[in-house]
Amino acid sequence: MDCPTEERLIRNRLEPMPGVVRLDFDLLARELTVHHRLDDTQPVVAALRALDMAPRALDDSASAQAVPPASVGLALGQKLLLAVSGVAAAGAEVLAWSTGRETSLLVLACAVISIACAGLPTLRKGWIALRNFTINIYFLMSLALIGAVAIGKWPEAAMVVFLFALAEEIEALSLERARQAIRALTALAPETAEVWQGGDGAPGQGEWRECAVGEVAVGSRIRVRTGQRVPLDARVIAGRAALDQAPITGESLPVDKETGAALYAGSIVVDGVVEALVTAAAKDSTLARIAAAVQEAQAQRAPTQRFVDQFARYYTPAVVVLAVVLALAGPLVLGGAWSAWLYKALVLLVIACPCALVVSTPVTVVSGLAAAARHGMLVKGGVWLERGRLLKAVALDKTGTLTRGEPVLTDALAAPVRALATVGESSEAPLSTQEALRIAASLDDASTHPVARAVVEGWRARQPDARLLAVDQFAVLNGRGVQGSIDGTLWSLGNHRLVEELGLCSSELEAQLAALERAGKTAIVLCAPQEAVAVFAVADALRTESAPAVRALRALGVTPVMLTGDNASTARAIADQLGIDDARGNLLPQDKQDAIAALSKQYGMAAMVGDGVNDAPALARADIGFAMGAAGTATALETADVAIMDDDPRKVAAFIGLSRKTAGVLKQNIALALGIKAVFLVLAMAGEATLWMAVFADVGASLLVVANGLRVRRHFDGTRSVTRPSAHAAERN
Repeated sequence: MDCPTEERLIRNRLEPMPGVVRLDFDLLARELTVHHRLDDTQPVVAALRALDMAPRALDDSASAQAVPPASVGLALGQKLLLAVSGVAAAGAEVLAWSTGRETSLLVLACAVISIACAGLPTLRKGWIALRNFTINIYFLMSLALIGAVAIGKWPEAAMVVFLFALAEEIEALSLERARQAIRALTALAPETAEVWQGGDGAPGQGEWRECAVGEVAVGSRIRVRTGQRVPLDARVIAGRAALDQAPITGESLPVDKETGAALYAGSIVVDGVVEALVTAAAKDSTLARIAAAVQEAQAQRAPTQRFVDQFARYYTPAVVVLAVVLALAGPLVLGGAWSAWLYKALVLLVIACPCALVVSTPVTVVSGLAAAARHGMLVKGGVWLERGRLLKAVALDKTGTLTRGEPVLTDALAAPVRALATVGESSEAPLSTQEALRIAASLDDASTHPVARAVVEGWRARQPDARLLAVDQFAVLNGRGVQGSIDGTLWSLGNHRLVEELGLCSSELEAQLAALERAGKTAIVLCAPQEAVAVFAVADALRTESAPAVRALRALGVTPVMLTGDNASTARAIADQLGIDDARGNLLPQDKQDAIAALSKQYGMAAMVGDGVNDAPALARADIGFAMGAAGTATALETADVAIMDDDPRKVAAFIGLSRKTAGVLKQNIALALGIKAVFLVLAMAGEATLWMAVFADVGASLLVVANGLRVRRHFDGTRSVTRPSAHAAERN
């Protein structure tokens, strides 16, 4: 089952059967899903065998990959038959040309040998089509072959059969390349895993054994070493390693993994050894869900494909009727020999089959889906791949999309000197900002507040060799900060309100705090009993990829918009850093949904980029919803139109570029297929086209559009990778 001609044949046979509800076809995977209410599926199998389709049933636990992949090359027997057919057809043409006799015994012998070696499968499929009242390329070629023999064109009949058989094999090999692009996704995970058995991991209590991944239970302990692929989704419990996650997230540089980090099936350990606990069975791994989503996506028809299928449904019968009219009315109206007009009608029939037109769209769309998946973008159907080119506005959530979603320490400043004016000058030398930060981190170490953790982590990053100070009489001041005694001195660390309560505020300090808040930062102040000592600022840091992502969208003519639940001043501060003109703050989920509706009305097509959970209403309302960081998140993979497997916002622009490339190739293929048909239809009507030229026109166009469609797979080749450098790589740099 390679071509929509076979699909139509199957539909005509199975859809009228009682109990059959729906048929879903995946031509590139050679899969048919029959939704039915039958007690026994044997009638379905028998019907398919009657169509010479040789079905292989998959049970519920089997996947598409359970079916052995088709061989990429031709079998030796096929090669020999094609070779004999080609030599015999060429011999018939040479003998007929040299002797001027197309029906001599030698010519007939060569023609019969050629037809027997290469034409019998075509004739058999043509007979099946006739029995099922279906007009397809095999029926048309069989009709042309029989007609050519009937009017004495034996050499031409032989050459047509050989050329058609050769082109069919070449086209099948070309389509297999498209299948390999999808099959490669599920061939990444190894078939076995190294599993600890017989103990809890302590020395002498068990051993490592090789087990089939399908037998490894969730919670099992596995080990992955340098050079090996991760067999199952897992979480690191011991060791450290750098992993190549390109098959999952599209990141080309290794990513460091240590205790607590997630591992994805199919990723490669570049350096190191880790032990991990399995978090998902093989059939539920991130890689399996990606492959399943891509398979489902390619089974869905894109708008262009639906149009082409509908066009072909009426186009082919119309041309067949035209050929019949030409054969019957030509001699009567315009005069001439019946055989000459019949020959023209046969040429017209061969040209009529829209194989090139029909096959061009699925190959192109699947090539685009595969290219996106290889670069960490999971597109949930051809409809979204085509729609992406129409986007005029992209709304981006702030937290977790443009920013990291975690507060980090950004500033450590001395408090203004004039703040001491109201209490008199301190008798002690002022603290350095490093020592003040150490005191603040010591106070915050006992707190679980995100701002407190940012202060502690910021101190550790700046003073890795220092130790925290002992804190006595620690207390949490709800809504204001914390307080504690260090070496007999009572220190307070908190917000603007706490400073005012302590009576240590001043106009200079307020100006400093206001400036930090206008920059979208949260300011906290460290206070000694009689003075404000230092000011610290914490902010949700921008991703390094965010600014290039915004620039890339603008370069494509797409307007970036920021939507956030943060206050307007924070939204404006972040937007100014990124060059986003339209930034909207204080938005609830419903507000974001309304904003997306307004953007769609204003620009025509608008997308939403978010985390797939908090932004769910807006993602659902958008013309295209992008879920960020979807690797390992089942909800995002299931609900998003496009799932970006890592947290790189630059891939939104990359997707739009891929969509435009795919749409361009689709238009080229449709123009090529119809243009070639039109040229040869004119030649046929003028009597200048021969049968073998008609075969070249049909299968040649098919090969051309398939090759052109496969170019989409190489869309990202030769361009700079859309990746994020890992900490491991940054350290080396």
